Amino acid sequence: MRILLVEDDPRIRADLTAALEAHHYVVDCVRDGEQAWFKGDTEDYAAVVLDLGLPQMDGMSVLKRWRASGRDFPVLVLTARGTWSERVEGIDAGADDYLPKPFAMEELLARLRAILRRRSGLANPLIRTGNITLDTRLMRVSRNGVPLALSPQEYRLISYLMHQRGRIVPQQELAEQLQGELYDRESNAVEVLVGRVRRKLGADVIETHRGFGYSICEP
Repeated sequence: MRILLVEDDPRIRADLTAALEAHHYVVDCVRDGEQAWFKGDTEDYAAVVLDLGLPQMDGMSVLKRWRASGRDFPVLVLTARGTWSERVEGIDAGADDYLPKPFAMEELLARLRAILRRRSGLANPLIRTGNITLDTRLMRVSRNGVPLALSPQEYRLISYLMHQRGRIVPQQELAEQLQGELYDRESNAVEVLVGRVRRKLGADVIETHRGFGYSICEP
């Protein structure tokens, strides 16, 4: 899944990027509020991790502008300002969760998984369809209880489709979520990746909708 990380502190930004990428997220980083507003307004993200103390435009203003323009991706707010009134303001402005600094990286990752699940209408960290189970905590996919050896890209593909159960995901959206800014419109990388996943999980797991995209098959 593609995540926008908005953080001006270089050390925190580097640590967050490393942790998110280690958990198979595709991460785009920006350092100030103006860049953040533009990226969030013009690109599609599964979620945003947003610091409030930003140069150019503060994070609260960025969040309010996104919501005013109809951008509805989930937002996890980070801030060194931890008063309850500021947390209330952030949630009322459209934040999905709030994490004061300093924070434990595992807590941030757990909160991010939770807002992604909620956006998909899911409560359980174990997402099941048929005999396929996605464990979002362990980043593991199993079939009939047997864990499968998947590459990071293969895991991202099945994870995104399972979070989007009940809808057809356009090929361009899939490519952007899997490859981020490196997405090549002329590439057939998605088709190749879908073929690899089908060989490992079964031909009936992912359905192709010609001219529309892909969906996870549900029993």
